[in-house]
Amino acid sequence: MAKRKLSTFEREMKNPAFRKAFNESYKRLLFSELLIALMEDDEKSVRSLAEEADLSPTIIQGLRSGKQHDIRMSNFLKIAHAFGYKVFIEKGGDKIALEEEHKKSKKKGIIFVAAEAA
Repeated sequence: MAKRKLSTFEREMKNPAFRKAFNESYKRLLFSELLIALMEDDEKSVRSLAEEADLSPTIIQGLRSGKQHDIRMSNFLKIAHAFGYKVFIEKGGDKIALEEEHKKSKKKGIIFVAAEAA
């Protein structure tokens, strides 16, 4: 039986540097695609999401396009909450909700709220 010839992609994925770069860019693409899908499902424009999340439309557009590579946790929480999601961190039976401080509050940052065990 003849051995199957590797595709160009399969050959490139054997190169650790290529594989690392590919995996990083793929993660950014996934977040971008998720954001686009959420916006389409909720019929939110860049401007309406930016207004609701109290962020600049430039930030939203950068995330949508994949040009912005990092996202601050506070911005992530604002976007998640604009779509009606809650964000939790969980370890074992402990579950903690992450909440963004309200913009009217003088305190800025992330607050932690204890949640009931699952």
